[in-house]
Amino acid sequence: MSIIQNALSGSLAAQAALNTASQNIANVMTPGYTRQGVLLAAAKPSQAGGLGAGDGVRVPSLIRFSDDYKTLQLWQAGSELGRREAVQPYLTQLEQVMGDEASSLNAGMDSFFGALNAASVEPTSSPLRRQIVTAADALAQRFNSLDQVLGQQRASINQQRLSSVAQINTLTAGIAALNREVAATRASGLNPSGLIDERDQKIDALAGLVGVQVVEQADGTRSVSLRGGQPLVVGMDAATLSAQGQPDGSQKLTLSFAKESFTLGTSGLGGPLGGLDEFEQKILQPLRESVRDMAGELSSRFNAQLAAGFAADGSAGAPLFSFDATSAGGLLQVDTTLSADDLGFSSNASQPGNSDNLLALIALKQQPVSVGSLGNVLLGDAYTQLVGRLGMDSQQNQAALKTAETVRNQAQESWKSSSGVNSDEEAINLMQYQQMYQANMKVVAVANQLFDSTLAMLG
Repeated sequence: MSIIQNALSGSLAAQAALNTASQNIANVMTPGYTRQGVLLAAAKPSQAGGLGAGDGVRVPSLIRFSDDYKTLQLWQAGSELGRREAVQPYLTQLEQVMGDEASSLNAGMDSFFGALNAASVEPTSSPLRRQIVTAADALAQRFNSLDQVLGQQRASINQQRLSSVAQINTLTAGIAALNREVAATRASGLNPSGLIDERDQKIDALAGLVGVQVVEQADGTRSVSLRGGQPLVVGMDAATLSAQGQPDGSQKLTLSFAKESFTLGTSGLGGPLGGLDEFEQKILQPLRESVRDMAGELSSRFNAQLAAGFAADGSAGAPLFSFDATSAGGLLQVDTTLSADDLGFSSNASQPGNSDNLLALIALKQQPVSVGSLGNVLLGDAYTQLVGRLGMDSQQNQAALKTAETVRNQAQESWKSSSGVNSDEEAINLMQYQQMYQANMKVVAVANQLFDSTLAMLG
């Protein structure tokens, strides 16, 4: 009967292989599906003596064609891509706003100082003086509009961060639940491949939000942590991430796990969460502070110079600008009801037509001022340098984004080469295992014929 037992074991092995191939083919278009195969091993002979060829074939387990290194590379590439993608829309918007003539501070500055130059020809002209007040108000509105855009970007980043935190918490809870199912499935002797695929997809989505480190455990669960080592998922337990608003408008990230809480640093998070933080800390906030420094320097220096001069009636020059970075109405304001004759253009109280102080006001454009991220620069050059630096940051991020896209695509192709389903390969497997099954059934038929012949001889 050993010939029949061998053939039956072969047919059962062929059936298992055909079932596996059919599962692969059914999931050829399923995202994240990892192909499977059968592991065949020759059964040792149970009969004594040298004529025992063996007891057929056995299938110890199914093979899951997964390369942990390639999977890790895929997750790391996704994290870097998310980091660059999250930042670029903000950089592009700032480039468009700051380069637009309608909102450019350079254009407003040129118009304002152009009005001052025009008035220097005839300092006593009320229309020319009024034009200065109008140009000053237009310049102030440009400062306020740009500051508002920068403030709106920060608010948008805070909202996007809150959304990312909520998604991270949902994913970590899902990964922990799948860890529990994978461990239970393995313990019961069932195949957990589908659960592992689902868990890997959630880890990939998590890596697309924040940089992670993943460690495989002996029971089949996976522990996930941030790059800094703070735990996100350990076994069947998940951490909770939260973002709290601070008085200065920033947000503080806190990670709670079990009874411990960790305040996360402001760098090295990776993914969109890290990219947004880097953009806010290194580009957006310094830029906003620089714009405010420009407005403050313009206001203080211009008002101080006006106070040193005399109005048309011989009184001290009145201030033109008022600066308050905390004002809801705008950081730079101009009193449009200010009488143009109150501007202190003269350096001599008894000579209304004197323009010496007006010339000193015009010269302020070429005087150095202290501007946040730039240091000491000429007032007239500060905005140009800010736009130039922003352009460089945007170009660098665009180049890094293209690289990240290429790396991610390559990582996906590399993963598919090991874990993806190849329709042609599965078609060949179907034919081979079909032939294997038919051959084993032929062996059963031959064994039956031999058995019948033996009975006929004995009869």
